[in-house]
Amino acid sequence: MTPLIDPFARAISYLRVSVTDRCDFRCTYCMSEHMTFLPKADLLSLEELDRLCSTFVRMGVRKLRITGGEPLVRKGILTFFQAMSRHLATGALKELTLTTNGSQLAKFAQPLADLGVRRINVSLDTLDPDKFARITRWGRLPQVLEGIEAAKAAGLRVKINAVALKGFNEDELFPLLDWCAVNDHDLTFIEVMPMGEDMSPLRLDQYWPLKDLRARLADRFTLTDLAERTGGPARYVRVEETGQKVGFITPLTHNFCESCNRVRLTCTGELYMCLGQEDMADLRAPLRASPDDAELEQAIRAAIARKPRGHDFDYSRQKVAGQMTRHMSHTGG
Repeated sequence: MTPLIDPFARAISYLRVSVTDRCDFRCTYCMSEHMTFLPKADLLSLEELDRLCSTFVRMGVRKLRITGGEPLVRKGILTFFQAMSRHLATGALKELTLTTNGSQLAKFAQPLADLGVRRINVSLDTLDPDKFARITRWGRLPQVLEGIEAAKAAGLRVKINAVALKGFNEDELFPLLDWCAVNDHDLTFIEVMPMGEDMSPLRLDQYWPLKDLRARLADRFTLTDLAERTGGPARYVRVEETGQKVGFITPLTHNFCESCNRVRLTCTGELYMCLGQEDMADLRAPLRASPDDAELEQAIRAAIARKPRGHDFDYSRQKVAGQMTRHMSHTGG
């Protein structure tokens, strides 16, 4: 089958799939405290998600990342991972992974490993229990740390994703780095993105450019740029003194769009060709219109043909350009 190629000759091989908009946390930069979630009837069933993802794999997707909300709060989610694991078995899918807040890992880590998941991303912005409770609103740090330990015990490679927030976790740059080094976790820092309804001056005040964060690291350590890519937007360095790998995801200070190979599917079947654009394609309608996949494949190709060159996020001049009112939890992390 002809692979998925966008108008800028980029092969689309990476699909991020949100399986739910629900979460057991309410992280301040991701969703409001009193979220109105989608009616469950609007969500794709796990069988429909299987059919959609299998179609993408057939059309050339080689990496599948499961997101949310918090993917592990979706009822019956292991049956979906089991369905996707058959593509790992055939070699059609090279990697099946997920991004999680870690709250459910104590229960799910071993079953996920048994189904072929080899590495996971855990969102963790602070190691301070009080600050953790504040930023997540509902979260408990010991539960997450227990989940991370369970993931390690199950043989999963853990990467910590930390959103860089000025005035919140600036003072934890080196403690986070040290903790990851001791526990053999990779670490990636992410710039806070202008998404969601709360684009108050507080969000602008939280913006911590990663070039400044990297400069602080370079004052203390020797950083060597790595050519390595893991299929996503991160750029990596090696900290020579510790040997650990640190990534930077910089949608604002360094636009990574030129090599974008990914699209995002929401739990309602909306396909977003770019995280920072509102344009999307409804795949639920063709999915449900016919048991035959021809119309669905046609809709996917038409959507990829509209993938833009890049997004327009910008915090310059103390205003937000390219702002998305869509919550991160809607599109998937």
